[in-house]
Amino acid sequence: MMTAPQARPAVPPVVSPATAPEPAPLLDVRGLTISYGNARGTLRAASDVSFAIRPGEVMGLVGESGSGKSTVAMAILDLLGGGGRVDSGEILFDGVDLRRLSPSERRALRGDRIAAVFQDPFTSLNPALTVGHQIAEPLIQHKGLSPRQAAARVQDLLAEVGIRDPRRVAAAYPHELSGGMQQRALIATALGCEPKLLILDEPTTALDVTVEARIIDLLAKLCDSHRLSALFVSHNLGIVNRICQTVTVLYGGVVVETGATGRVLSRPAHPYAKGLVAALPRITAERRHRLPSIPGTVAKLSGAPAACVFAPRCPFAEETCRSQPQAMLTDGGGDGVRCWKADALAGTPWPDEDAGKARGPKAAQPRSAPLVEVDHLRKIYGASRSILPWLRRAGTVAVEDVSFTVGRGEVVGVVGESGSGKSTIGRALLALTEPSAGTVTFDGADLTEQVRRGDQTLRRRAQLVFQNSAASLNPRKTVGAAMDRPLVLAGRADAEERRKTVASLLTRVGLPAAYADRYPHELSGGERQRVNIARALATDPDFVVCDEAVSALDVSVQANILNLLAELRDEMGLSYLFITHDIAVVSHIADRVLVVYGGTICEEGPIGRVLRPPYHPYTEALLSAVPRLAEDGQEAPRILLEDAAPAPGGRGCVFAGRCPRKLGTVCDEQAPPVHETADGHRIVCHIPLATLAERAAVFPELADGDTRH
Repeated sequence: MMTAPQARPAVPPVVSPATAPEPAPLLDVRGLTISYGNARGTLRAASDVSFAIRPGEVMGLVGESGSGKSTVAMAILDLLGGGGRVDSGEILFDGVDLRRLSPSERRALRGDRIAAVFQDPFTSLNPALTVGHQIAEPLIQHKGLSPRQAAARVQDLLAEVGIRDPRRVAAAYPHELSGGMQQRALIATALGCEPKLLILDEPTTALDVTVEARIIDLLAKLCDSHRLSALFVSHNLGIVNRICQTVTVLYGGVVVETGATGRVLSRPAHPYAKGLVAALPRITAERRHRLPSIPGTVAKLSGAPAACVFAPRCPFAEETCRSQPQAMLTDGGGDGVRCWKADALAGTPWPDEDAGKARGPKAAQPRSAPLVEVDHLRKIYGASRSILPWLRRAGTVAVEDVSFTVGRGEVVGVVGESGSGKSTIGRALLALTEPSAGTVTFDGADLTEQVRRGDQTLRRRAQLVFQNSAASLNPRKTVGAAMDRPLVLAGRADAEERRKTVASLLTRVGLPAAYADRYPHELSGGERQRVNIARALATDPDFVVCDEAVSALDVSVQANILNLLAELRDEMGLSYLFITHDIAVVSHIADRVLVVYGGTICEEGPIGRVLRPPYHPYTEALLSAVPRLAEDGQEAPRILLEDAAPAPGGRGCVFAGRCPRKLGTVCDEQAPPVHETADGHRIVCHIPLATLAERAAVFPELADGDTRH
C-alpha cells in the first residue's frame, strides 16, 4: 500500500559494507513551478514538479500536449523564452542549482555538459550553413578546438551516429539530407562536447516508423556506450517503453505518477496513465468499433491546483477528488502516484466503450461500381522535353504504374515511409496534381478531363484533411470564417443559412457551436483537426483523403479523431483514402491497405490479411518497427532497414537495395511477379508465396486468428 512520503532523516542511515549506496542524482528537479504571463493573466504550466535522474539513466517524461513536458525541459535548458518564468523550486545538476548560476554560466553549460535534441530537425538546423559547420560550432566554442581539429572531430562524430559517408554529409546543406540523416546530424552535434545529460524533446515525432526505429536504437546504444543520462520527452508510449528505464507522467503541469517503465506501462496506477496506455493503437486480431479514449482536453490552471487536476476527465472521480488536493503517495521503492484511490483501482482497467462489442464480419454488400478507380497511374516531377538534348531532363519518378479502387463507404489505407509516393497518389485522386500517365476515374468520369473542362463538381464531392492542423487554418480568420469559405464557393448565398450550417458541422464533430468565433491559436491540436474535418464536410462530400491526419497528435487525441472519422464514415457513407506511415493506426480504421514503396504497390489486401504472413519483406519491416508495449517486458525482434534511395522505374524490384531477404541479381534485373490469393491478397515479390508464408508472424497473436472483416 502506498503511503504519504516521510520526511528525510537528519542523519543518513548506516550502510553495511556489502551494500553500495545509490549514486547521487545527476539531475534533481525539486518543487519546480513555472508560469507564463500575458495580457489575459497567468497560466500555471508546471506545479511543484519533482523527479531525479541518476547517472546512466534514461527517464521518460510523458503526457498529452499542454501537460507541461516541454516547459519543464526548456526550464532545465534555460530556454523558456519571453513570458515564461520559474516561480519556485530547484534544478540541481551535479549538485549545483542551475537557477543560482549567472546567465553566462548557464550558457556555458548548455551545449557542453547539457545538450539537447529537438523534435523537428529541419527547423533545428540552419539552412544557410553546411552540416559540418553546425556540428563544429560548439566544439570550437566550448572545447577550444581549431577549425581544422573540429573538422576532423565532425567526421568522427558523424561516423559514430551511423552515417556512412561523413565527409560528404559534413559538406552538405540540411535540405540535401533525409529527415533521418538530419536527426543523426543533430545527435552528432549534441554528442560533440561529451555531455553528461541529454534533453531529448520529441526527437522522433517528425520521422516515419522505420527511421524512428533506427534513431531510437541509435540513441539507446549511445546512451549506454557513453553512460549518458537523458530526459526523453514524448507522448509515444511505445518508444518510451523501448528506451527509458523510468517514466514520469505529467498532467496539467502536475506529476501524477512515476516509477519503473515496465511497471507504469504494464500496470499503471493513476487513472490518467491508465487512459494513455489504453488509447495506444495496437494491432490486434479483434476488430473494434472505437479505440479507448480520454474525453475532453488538458486542464489549464492559473494557480496551484485545489483538487485533483484530472478529476474533470476521470471516469473514476468522486466528490473527494473534486474538492481536495491530492498528495503524491509512494511505496518506498521509487514508485509514486498522486491518487487517493490508487490501491482501490489496482487492476481496474480504463473503461472500454466497446466491451462485448467486437466487430464481426461485414454483411455482404451488393456489388456496385467503385467510387474511385486508379489505372496505371504514373507521376514524374521535374521532367522537361526539348529538341535540344542538353535541355532534356528525365525528372524524378514519384509514382510508377499504380492501380487500385476505392469502393463506396470503403476505407483504403496507404502506408509506407516518407518519400514512398503516398501523398502524390492522394493529390492525384483530388486533381491537385496531373498524372504523367494513367487515369483516375471518379464516379465513372475521367478526373483529368473534368478538371480541364472546368467542372467543379469534384471540389464539392472530394475533400482533403492535412497533417498539420495549425498550418491548415488561416491564423487571421475565425473558425467560422474558415468554414464559411467552402460554403460560399459551393454557391450557398444565404449568410444565415451558412451560419447555421457551420454550427451544425461543429456540433457533428464534437465541438460547441460557439467555437465559430474562436481563432485557431485558441484551440488545442485535436480541436483544430476537428475543425479541419468539419470544413472538409461542409460541401457534403462522398470521398475524403486523410493525409497523415493523426500523425502529429497525442495518443489520446489521436484515438478521439480516429473514432470520429469512423463514426462519420458510418453515418454519412463516406469513402476515405487514409494515408499514414503507422500500420497500427491504419489497422483500426481501414478495410483494405496498400503498402507503397518507391512509388509502387508492393502489397495489397484486406487489412487483417496483410497483418499476417505471408508478408512482403517491406511490409514485414514496417510491422516490426511499430512501437508497442510488450506484455512480458521483452522486446520483439526488429528489422532495421538501411538508408537507401529506392529506384522507381528501374528494371528490377525497387526494394532490392534495402531488402534483407534479397535473392540475388534476379531482384536487381527482373520485375517481380505478382502472387495473388483467393481472398484478394496480392504480393509483388520474387520470393515464392509458400516461402513467404513460412516466416514467423511479427505479431504472434495474429498468426492463427482470421481478422478479415
